[in-house]
Amino acid sequence: MDFSRKLNAAVERNNSLVCVGLDPDPKRMPEGISVAYFNRAIVDATSDLVCAYKPNLAFYEALGREGQEALRQTLRHIPADVPVIADAKRSDIGNTAAAYARAIFEDLGFDACTVNPYLGGDSVEPFASYRDRGVFILCRTSNPGAADFQDLRCRHGGKSLPLYQIVALRAAEWNTHGNIGLVVGATYPGELGIIRKQHPDMLFLIPGVGAQGGDAAQVVRQGASVEGRGIIINSSRQVLYASQGKDFDTAARTAAEALRDEINRHLSALPA
Repeated sequence: MDFSRKLNAAVERNNSLVCVGLDPDPKRMPEGISVAYFNRAIVDATSDLVCAYKPNLAFYEALGREGQEALRQTLRHIPADVPVIADAKRSDIGNTAAAYARAIFEDLGFDACTVNPYLGGDSVEPFASYRDRGVFILCRTSNPGAADFQDLRCRHGGKSLPLYQIVALRAAEWNTHGNIGLVVGATYPGELGIIRKQHPDMLFLIPGVGAQGGDAAQVVRQGASVEGRGIIINSSRQVLYASQGKDFDTAARTAAEALRDEINRHLSALPA
């Protein structure tokens, strides 16, 4: 099953647009448990509440061999009918990008990947050529320094536009297989609304709800498509570290369920 169909099936089955970011930080985890155990417990507690999981590869790479093995164990444990997005932000010249894509999609078996478009279309194409996998292009990121480059105004089609809008336009041009989406941060709801109006049918991966300060109500109002879909709302720390005690998994479930229900309330309030 390709990424899009797997995602849509998970959304319908779990009535959820929540993605849980599996970004384990041993300093915040309960003492005496491994990353692999922690992730397994989080997945077991939340897999019926989410539409996807999103491990950030940096957290595993930072732990060396133990982290790499924990990532593989985590990927094996996630139910096959829940899509998994590699938050890898990969990019390079064509042949190196192709190697990154093979590693992400073939070796590790991820369903989708985040990609940095700074090197241009030929750096994105090796990822997008996997037609059954999703590609999320960094567009308007959630971090405070996003404006350093993403707000710079550039000439495009005879107009002066901020760079993030040009990135979205390019992504739409590259989306010949229908498997490209955009990363748009919850911390910039105004920009999120602008991009949605310009690209009504693209899928958005939206980080920044919870610990980074993004507001779920704003995300739904500004980012959801006219069908009330088109968004994957990621939460990492808010769910993973809802408790740092022995009840961390049940607390994570409570947090994920609360976020899912909050999102659904806002969806139901959208105009018909």
